[in-house]
Amino acid sequence: MCWSATADLTAGTVITAVGITCLVRTRRARDLPVAALPLILGAHQLIEAAVWNSGGGCGPATTAWAVIALPLLPVWVPLGVLLAAAPELRPRLHWPAAVGLAIGAYLSYCLATRPVSAEVRGHTLGYGVNVPWMPLVLTGYLFATLGALLLSGDRLLRLLGLLLAAGAVACAALWRLEFASSWCAFAAAASTLILVWTGDRARSPSVRGGAGRGAPSL
Repeated sequence: MCWSATADLTAGTVITAVGITCLVRTRRARDLPVAALPLILGAHQLIEAAVWNSGGGCGPATTAWAVIALPLLPVWVPLGVLLAAAPELRPRLHWPAAVGLAIGAYLSYCLATRPVSAEVRGHTLGYGVNVPWMPLVLTGYLFATLGALLLSGDRLLRLLGLLLAAGAVACAALWRLEFASSWCAFAAAASTLILVWTGDRARSPSVRGGAGRGAPSL
């Protein structure tokens, strides 16, 4: 995130608390991956606070940040959306999920074979890792994450996808060299919308019906 370790720590704490609330109010097991997104992204900001405090470099916090940002999210987001989607919408979500798995596997290989570093640049952090074919990889990454949200058929998830797409354009224009850090921070803030999504899901008739409220249902 931009600005400072304190900003990351504050934002991360708030967003993590939102994520915990999302998980507590979730009634269906298949909604849990999407409900967990604020928790993951909040923890991501807390990790970045540790990157700030270490002055960047190639330490464990930098590696942990990169693992979440690069291979984890393009796999987690489309698979989570696929699980939460209505059965009739799932066929079109197979494509973002398949692309996300491929991108996640490739980025995992890059992280395993190449060093990742972080550099403090004034009030921003820049991350560096050698990823061959980066434009193609970024296209696949955005299709897997944003594409899954936009194709989800759910109005709130589509709204989240539109917000993240607008944020990607803004971050690319304002912080081209720090795009990864700034966009992940924007995504973490936008993910608080999932608190509304979990509330809607908890009130839906399919949850209030035969499965009961005592445990998540499939």
